[in-house]
Amino acid sequence: MFRGTHTTRLDEKGRLKVPADFKRLIDENYGTQFYITSRNGTIAEVYPMQEWEEIERKLAAAPDSHPGKKKFLKYTNFYGQSVDMDGQGRLLLPSALREKANLKGEVAVMGSLKHLLVRNAEELRKEIAAEPFTEEDDLSLSALGI
Repeated sequence: MFRGTHTTRLDEKGRLKVPADFKRLIDENYGTQFYITSRNGTIAEVYPMQEWEEIERKLAAAPDSHPGKKKFLKYTNFYGQSVDMDGQGRLLLPSALREKANLKGEVAVMGSLKHLLVRNAEELRKEIAAEPFTEEDDLSLSALGI
């Protein structure tokens, strides 16, 4: 499981150097193939290919006429790209997604259980400050037993 947040920088070509803690998990559990996408253009979602293929299996079982499936596929295909991690542990983020999500310079790479999220670090800091975790959030999680 991917946990925690690490800050790093994208290089001039838009490549993300995967932080060492996450790279270790990837090396132990996954290959070098990834699907990088977004549902909204503000957050890059980095899926090891086997995790993305599990999502695709679930989507394939749903009717093609399902409106949520159609919208999900429209966005994840628009922003999405299959990539291979290079020998230095870098992933090239899709250019349309880098531009829309303002992914340049310092970025935050966050664990999200089975995939990674990449955000503009300063924008994430502002969002965390503006939207604190509340008692209402705690209550909503209690329904999940957390």
